[in-house]
Amino acid sequence: MKVNVLDLFSGCGGFSKGLSQAGFNIENHYFSEVDKYAIANYKYNFKDAQYVGAVQDVRGIKADIITFGSPCQDFSLAGKRKGMEGSRSSLILEAIRIISETKPSVFIWENVKGTFSSNNGADFWAILAAFANIGGYRLEWQLLNTSWFLPQNRERIYLVGHLAGRSEPEVFPIGEKDINTNKTRQTYNIYNAPTLMAGYSKIPTDGFYINEYKVQPVITPDRLEKRQNGRRFKEDGEPAHTLTSQDRHGIMITTNTSKGVEEAKEGDSINFSQPNSKTRRGRVGKGKAQTLDTQANQGVLEGAQIRRLTEIECERLQGFPDDWTKYGLFEGETKEISRSQRYKMLGNAVTVDVVQAVAERLKLKL
Repeated sequence: MKVNVLDLFSGCGGFSKGLSQAGFNIENHYFSEVDKYAIANYKYNFKDAQYVGAVQDVRGIKADIITFGSPCQDFSLAGKRKGMEGSRSSLILEAIRIISETKPSVFIWENVKGTFSSNNGADFWAILAAFANIGGYRLEWQLLNTSWFLPQNRERIYLVGHLAGRSEPEVFPIGEKDINTNKTRQTYNIYNAPTLMAGYSKIPTDGFYINEYKVQPVITPDRLEKRQNGRRFKEDGEPAHTLTSQDRHGIMITTNTSKGVEEAKEGDSINFSQPNSKTRRGRVGKGKAQTLDTQANQGVLEGAQIRRLTEIECERLQGFPDDWTKYGLFEGETKEISRSQRYKMLGNAVTVDVVQAVAERLKLKL
């Protein structure tokens, strides 16, 4: 199916990649972004896409599909929750203006779960009202989790607007049971998921090991039952057993829970931001990553050390091909993009597999 696509707040192209994987043939491709690294990376990966400037400057573009994941910091549960009053989140009004002027057949909006509760729900309803006031669009939305597709817990709102006469609703609901079973699922953990870690179990990680946490090996519960009457942690200075296929040693992470600690085992993710905080909880992701952020503040337990997730692992957790964010076109010259900027792009990205699932349903309605 041939379509013209306008990708607003485009980042590293998760929306366009997902649409393409769903079978959409993007004939005329436009994108809007302000981050120079994301712009360069987008130009590198989508050679035929036309850059149309910042969202405030977009005028006169004709598109069948408009996609946008407008800046979400003011809605995020981890932010200061300024909602629509925040300077970044108010940029959604520019997207609404463009939709009103362009009247695409479909628009797709993605944002954080916190949008539901921002200002006691008033912001979300204000956004819905603004979409409805464009006129002619029927709206549907659902909270989807990347963990249905890939081993990352990332809950996001996806909203689709259908222009009457050109597109019909019922893209949603999408349930976990509807997901193609040959995709990587949360049953694979970060460390051993074949499509995440194949060939990369020994990636050079100079400077990547995290030393803020004290490693305290834990004897496997199964072996405890055979050899000991009661759970025991190793004492300081006591050597750990050799790690075998029957052993799953772990480490204890300080967290604000009733026990005061969480146990992380091989393949679990660990959030290492503010390592000495006594108020943080939920630091350990059991067999999956927590939501990727822009600073890659997560590691995976490897042996008896916490190793920061690599850029390739983050790309895989977001559904991108390996090294998708590695290069950019800067004034026509191909250059490598720094590790920190790659992490930033991936933390801001939409998950390709989720977009693909939405787009596959959407194809049936156009």
